[in-house]
Amino acid sequence: MKKIKNILVAVDFNDNIGDLLGYADSIATKFGSKVWLIHVSAPDPDFVGYEPGPQYIRDSRAEELKDEHRRLQDLRKTFLSENLKSEALLIQGSTVETVLEEAKKLNSDLLIVGTHKYGFIQNIFLESVSLKLFKNANIPFLAIPIKNE
Repeated sequence: MKKIKNILVAVDFNDNIGDLLGYADSIATKFGSKVWLIHVSAPDPDFVGYEPGPQYIRDSRAEELKDEHRRLQDLRKTFLSENLKSEALLIQGSTVETVLEEAKKLNSDLLIVGTHKYGFIQNIFLESVSLKLFKNANIPFLAIPIKNE
């Protein structure tokens, strides 16, 4: 069995993250792995072809990113054991592509994501981020059911 050195946990701030990180903590403790917590934030407007707008808009976006990074650091400290090696990454970009790129860069051995249960109609018309990651990931994948709150 291959040693699990790096675990990448993709989080969405809408998730019930305690369950998700509990699994990551247990696996990392068992294998002596490092946990990488990642949240992908929407790209800046100029990145997607729009003018960046006035300075106050840029300042507001910068403050949002700082807040997201603080929240991510708090999650890492709250839900992962102190004795585990862990880091929190906030990256801007397209969610699926960014997570897969980071998994490759970090030599991740396992990708953990949360999955939401949707109604019949939503499942017909929406393909979830976790399903897209599952279809495209080249590493073992663990999907944890998340209770919608």
